[in-house]
Amino acid sequence: MKKKHSREKFIAFKLFVSIIYLIIITILFVCSYRLFQEKNKIIPWSEVESVDDYTYIDISRMSEKFAYYKDTNVGIHFVIEKEDTGLWHTYLIAINENSYDKYKDIIDYTYERTKEEPKSIRVYGYPVIVDDKVKNLAIKNIPNFVPAENEVAITKDNYNEYLTNSYLDTTKPQKDKFSVVLCISLFLLFTVIVLLISTLFLKDENYKKKKKKQKKGKVI
Repeated sequence: MKKKHSREKFIAFKLFVSIIYLIIITILFVCSYRLFQEKNKIIPWSEVESVDDYTYIDISRMSEKFAYYKDTNVGIHFVIEKEDTGLWHTYLIAINENSYDKYKDIIDYTYERTKEEPKSIRVYGYPVIVDDKVKNLAIKNIPNFVPAENEVAITKDNYNEYLTNSYLDTTKPQKDKFSVVLCISLFLLFTVIVLLISTLFLKDENYKKKKKKQKKGKVI
């Protein structure tokens, strides 16, 4: 009777410890998942705070290139992003000119070469701080892109307010950010899973001894 009670206590202990481990695993899994999402988060251009932020712009209008880096075949274009409210914002993006066909329908519609309005295109990349050369070209060329009735005179003084201090470089692929916190969280998660498995397979030493004695006393 005493041995049976002891085994029941052992099973209850295993169950209690396993439940604790399961709770810890659940917490670590949720934390790891959120950290992973944060690490790979893609934010809209309006929320960018750093050149390390992977971001996107939804293009509804786009200009021909007004600046061009011949050595990399990268062109700088004006784009317009429209909000659901009807407000629109003008930004700058850099594209590899080999991908021009991807934007051709929007560019043609912008310059009224076609009448059918194409769907907006979402482009991704990283911010790049605008240098003075590109800034001067943008100031010079934006009157040819922005509709006259909406035109605001862009100068060096108000440039950042209307066009921001950077452009979206779509030629840069998303980088895999290393997260120390995520690595630690995953390590702890793996460790606790191993401990849970070990606990589930843990044997009662007293029960094992009893089984051995029974085997020794067995008549063949």
